[in-house]
Amino acid sequence: MTLSATFRPRTVDERLVLAVDLGTSGCKCALVSLDGSVQAWAFRPVQLHVQGALAEQAPEDWWTAFLEAAGEVLAGDPSLRARVVAVCCSTQTEGTVCVDREGRALGRALTWLDARGAQAMARRARGRFGSIEGYGPLKLWRWLRLTGGAPSLSGRDSAGHMVYIRDEEPERYARTHKFLNVLDYLNLRLSGRCCATQDSAVTAWVTDNRDAHQVRYHASLIRMLGLDADKLPEIVHSTDVLGPLLPAVAQALGLAAKTVVVAGAVDNSAVAVGAAVNDFESHLYLGTSSWLGAHVPAMKTDVRHKIAAIPSAVDGRYLAMALQSTAGANLSFLRDRILYHPDELASDEEHPAVYQVLNRIAARVPPGARGLIYTPWLAGERTPVDDPRLRAGLINLSLEHSREDIFRAFLEGVALNTRWMLEPFARFLGRDVGTITAVGGGAQSDVWCQIIADITGQPIRQLVNSIQANAIGATYIAAVGLGALRFADLGELRQVQRVYEPARALRRLYDDQFQTFKEVRARLAPLYHRLNRPQGSPA
Repeated sequence: MTLSATFRPRTVDERLVLAVDLGTSGCKCALVSLDGSVQAWAFRPVQLHVQGALAEQAPEDWWTAFLEAAGEVLAGDPSLRARVVAVCCSTQTEGTVCVDREGRALGRALTWLDARGAQAMARRARGRFGSIEGYGPLKLWRWLRLTGGAPSLSGRDSAGHMVYIRDEEPERYARTHKFLNVLDYLNLRLSGRCCATQDSAVTAWVTDNRDAHQVRYHASLIRMLGLDADKLPEIVHSTDVLGPLLPAVAQALGLAAKTVVVAGAVDNSAVAVGAAVNDFESHLYLGTSSWLGAHVPAMKTDVRHKIAAIPSAVDGRYLAMALQSTAGANLSFLRDRILYHPDELASDEEHPAVYQVLNRIAARVPPGARGLIYTPWLAGERTPVDDPRLRAGLINLSLEHSREDIFRAFLEGVALNTRWMLEPFARFLGRDVGTITAVGGGAQSDVWCQIIADITGQPIRQLVNSIQANAIGATYIAAVGLGALRFADLGELRQVQRVYEPARALRRLYDDQFQTFKEVRARLAPLYHRLNRPQGSPA
């Protein structure tokens, strides 16, 4: 099915949405008109605490970053502030916050990079008399039939987090009134309402998703994880109006008391709304992590390649997803841990435009980075293999290479991994993906978009304001919730910056490089498994 765009605005709608995009790196806030035009934008970073399998963020840091970023965009022009009618959030997903009965966070939140739940999940997933890739056959069948997917054995999703807290932190578990995703926590702070959306609840893997119009909890799935059902929040639709802003929040932001909170969506759902809402129309998000996505009309799962179509922000529709653990995180790692790491070699000079410089340097390096291959698995990988023990590396480095080649290899490595995901993703959709819409911070790079087009062989469509795709998607969700738009109207509102066509002359070069990339994974995976096995486990 393809949605028909019939929306023809007769008058200019002056209303604005305060759109919130809370990612791993920080909180972006934007004032966006209902047609997706960004009027103001601000960002505040949020610290990520990483130690081994632990990867946490403080919920209070999220809230502080939100207040500061929102305060900046609202303080700039009083006339804009007066036009704000709704707040709607898009957030990182698979994060878990424990809150008590007063709505206070109990400690730091476990983020989507936190893998401490791997062992707890493995105990619940395996079968009594045998397993398929770590899952008991009957358990796997039940998860797939009801949810369209299954908990990750890496322990990095909401299910893994909750069972980890249940097993390893019984005191915190006992004090927990509700387990909330990141989106749910922000909505609680904004509206006072404790709830989850259809898409934010998915990776708890305790919902019956067979009817995309009405996602609901399933008692047998909750029992399989050993959780208490009363610790799970009610489920609402992404377009539901949760109520007005809490008075204290409205006063702090200088917004009208009648400003409403629309439930919103997790980042992958919001991006899909902002990028490509029609069935089978694919998009690529390039942020800290990366994913390929497309709306589809039915629930479906590819167990082998870890691709699933799960409930989306669009009522009645599913979102097919293939996830890459780290994409832009490779560039921030290069910037923060290699080029400008704060040690004796560092200078005091700030480098705010480092990514633009990296792009210029990478553009003058020959395609193929003079034979240098980079594998971008800083935190393992999820699609097309779910392997948390894979690691990043530079292959074929010689005295002839310079850091310019390394910059290019980093960009090409993420593109090669995207092509690796694309093979099973296209089979999942049952068709060539055609032109892929690129969004996220990485999609601002002309060089990177062209590299991805050349390596994947697919045209890449770059949108205007691609870095604000989450905020624009959240705005569209709010507009639908307010009755100002329909999802069918969004196709004609999309603003295209440029389309990058793949260079035919580079096809053989990148075909060879791609085969080498896959061979590197196959040959090094056993070594990575040995090097990165959990302490105390057998060799």
